Amino acid sequence: MRGVAGTRETPVVVVANRLPVDQVTLGDGSTEWRPSPGGLVAALEPVVQSSGGTWVGWPGAPDTELDPFDADGMHVVPVALSAEEVAEYYEGFSNGTLWPLYHDVTGEPVFERRWWDAYRTVNQRFADAVAEVADGPGTVVWVQDYQLQLVPDMLRRRRPDLRIGFFDHIPFPGWEIYARLPWRKQIIDGLLGADLIGFQRGGDAANFLRAARSTSGVVTRGSVIERGDGRQLRAAAFPISVDAAALDELSRRPETLARAAELRRDLGNPTTIVLGVDRLDYTKGILHRLRAYGELLDEGRLGAPDVVLVQVASPSRERVEEYQRLRDEVEVTVGRINGDHSAVGHPAVHYLHQTFPKEEMAALYLAADVLLVTPLRDGMNLVAKEYVACRHDERGSLVLSEFAGAADELRQAFLVNPWDIDGLKDAVLRAIAVAPAEAARRMRAMRRRVSEFDVHRWASAFLGGLEMVAESKAERAAPAPG
Repeated sequence: MRGVAGTRETPVVVVANRLPVDQVTLGDGSTEWRPSPGGLVAALEPVVQSSGGTWVGWPGAPDTELDPFDADGMHVVPVALSAEEVAEYYEGFSNGTLWPLYHDVTGEPVFERRWWDAYRTVNQRFADAVAEVADGPGTVVWVQDYQLQLVPDMLRRRRPDLRIGFFDHIPFPGWEIYARLPWRKQIIDGLLGADLIGFQRGGDAANFLRAARSTSGVVTRGSVIERGDGRQLRAAAFPISVDAAALDELSRRPETLARAAELRRDLGNPTTIVLGVDRLDYTKGILHRLRAYGELLDEGRLGAPDVVLVQVASPSRERVEEYQRLRDEVEVTVGRINGDHSAVGHPAVHYLHQTFPKEEMAALYLAADVLLVTPLRDGMNLVAKEYVACRHDERGSLVLSEFAGAADELRQAFLVNPWDIDGLKDAVLRAIAVAPAEAARRMRAMRRRVSEFDVHRWASAFLGGLEMVAESKAERAAPAPG
């Protein structure tokens, strides 16, 4: 199979909740479409572009009817959602039911039948849109993430000629957790419509296989699933990554290096800059991190302004009440730490509730002596890999939660249990005090891993696995020689 950098023989249709482009209003009142930020777009855009494929998704605004169009080298097919569907399918079932259930952390899932009805309706709309735009037999359809788990089976019922893959970007919970979902069988049956189901970690794939056996009566042999109708599919781990070469190049640019030095000056040239970069989400462990940092200051084991924490918290789901409460709690905690430990003009915590372009993030990564990635549960966490990819100077330390998928690969990080505040505090101190030679050794090993297993290898591995499953299916279906 050819890599994603080359031209694929068959087009790829990517199906995701959101389109890969955002409509931006310019100063003169006109609008244009620009690439969306985020790891999913960076990972999949080259696949669609190189194959002459299509991206199907919601444009991001309710009650917006748009015809298909071309943007950023891709054919784009918008799927319209009403304001009510955004509230019930997206904010409701996807993020009020599935997100907390699958992450099994502080949020309590809500099982609302009205939300489930909206989820099913919207998934059917996505499946119908793909069935209309996908080319002939053998076209690859790659469905993305937890918002669209019913699409594979819905699509297969209309277009059994397609090769269908599904990738789950978030954790898949253990059976004891998943079994609480009233619609557990419908979700599993929806996913079993795919030829290949990908997960971030081997444990997630194992959890899914157990759920499939328990709810749908399938037989599994290793990663292979045998359905009662004779069809076979696979469920396996394909850990996602970043475009390491592009980030390395960006971090080496003179303007990036100059901006990193400027950031250190703007922060008062502290001895140590500790950085956190997250979506403002209760799964990311931001409050646990702030508690650990605040206690280190209270105990005198760290001191401002010699050490400063920069916490970037990108806005997320701001209409959801639980996220509003989280923002309030984070800001109160930051205010308390700053009130207790800041000097005039030198806050102990620089809190930035904003989203920054990739150029600014690369400069922040270079400026930071320690990056704290402490999610309570995370499918992968690409921030950790972005930091490693940007550290061409082989400096910097990574404190990484063992509950992030990235911990399976970045074993040279300072691995922590974020629920253990004392352990987290000790890890922060070790990361700050590590000898330069040891820090460089750790960073070199992590950079090799991220460089070798980059986003292009991830996409090639998944699509290659999908082709192998489809070829095996074709061989089984072929008549025996007579």
